[in-house]
Order: sequence, then structure tokens, then C-alpha cells
Amino acid sequence: MTDVKRVGNIPASAEPNYIGEGKSVSESQVEMVELVLPNDTNQLGNLLGGRLMHWIDIIGAMAATRHSNHVCVTAAVDELRFLNPIKLGELVILKSSVNRVFNTSMEVGVKVFSENSLTGVKKHSNSAYLTFVSIDQDSKPVKAVPVHPESQEEKRRYEQALFRREQRLSHREETNRRWPVEEPPDESGTHRGGKRSGKQG
Repeated sequence: MTDVKRVGNIPASAEPNYIGEGKSVSESQVEMVELVLPNDTNQLGNLLGGRLMHWIDIIGAMAATRHSNHVCVTAAVDELRFLNPIKLGELVILKSSVNRVFNTSMEVGVKVFSENSLTGVKKHSNSAYLTFVSIDQDSKPVKAVPVHPESQEEKRRYEQALFRREQRLSHREETNRRWPVEEPPDESGTHRGGKRSGKQG
């Protein structure tokens, strides 16, 4: 009987196959630096969350577009964690990379660091996971090339991206099951299923 080597609790035979056509993670990684100015802050002198979300969306789209060579649109934001506030006058360093490609969609991870330019102290401020979809000139989804992780860190993010996707799809299915979205009524006030809207003219 042949022994099966294990990595943690996962049999080696069950590990993903990272070899094949596609691009490496490093080919589409992006780094962006912003300076926090007075117009970027709230009353406490901290960077506005909305401004940071805007920067995260931009750098995430950059990585997705560089990887797919197509325009990419934001489909979902799975997770956005605020760990440490970013102060007025600090530098904001954003780093993005494609974690995994599924078909027309891909998960992009974004890490955000703050840097005090006077002391050189850096802090991990935020992490985010976004889903982007590649589209063509007719705004139709197109298949994206696979991404191939090389380092252990890239492989970890690659495997975790599948877990997050399964969670997202499961959450969507459960939400639709519990609170189904009702189709809007047509001009007669009748829903597609034949039920008339309770609203009276």
C-alpha cells in the first residue's frame, strides 16, 4: 500500500494543480501611493472610509484589467476590514493582486498600509477582497485567463479564494430562498406570475 503524503490535514493528492496556461500573480500586481490631505479626512483627522474604498476599488480594477487585458467591472466586495485609522498627512500604500480566476470573474485581494513619513512607521490598516468581471466592447462577460500562484503565500490566497467564493454563493442562495425578490409589476399592475399588485390607482 502506498502512503499518501499530507500537507496539514489535506492529502497531497488533493492539492490544486497550479501548472498550465495563464499568467503569474506578479504579472498583474499593482502598487499605488496616496497622500492623505485635509479634504480626505473626517472631523477626527482620520481618512474617510469612503475615500479609502474608492482607492481600493481603483487599484483592484487595475490588477484585474492588467491580468485579463479587458475592461473589468466590480461585481462584489466580499470583505473589507478596517484595522487601524489612517491620519492626516500619512501616506497610504495600496497593493493589489489577482488571487484566483473562476471563469469570467476573478477575486482580487487588496492590502492597505499607512506610513508616517516623519518616523517611517508602517501599519497594516485594511484588507479587502473584491470580485471583478471581464467584459468586452459590447459589455458582455468574457472568459479570463487563469492565474498561477508560485509562492506559498500566493498559493494560500489561491485556495482561500475558492472558500470565499463558495461562501458568497451559498449566502446568495440562502438569501434568495428566505427573501425571494418579487418581480416588479408591468404597466397593468400585474406581476409576471399573474398576481395583481395590491397598489390601487
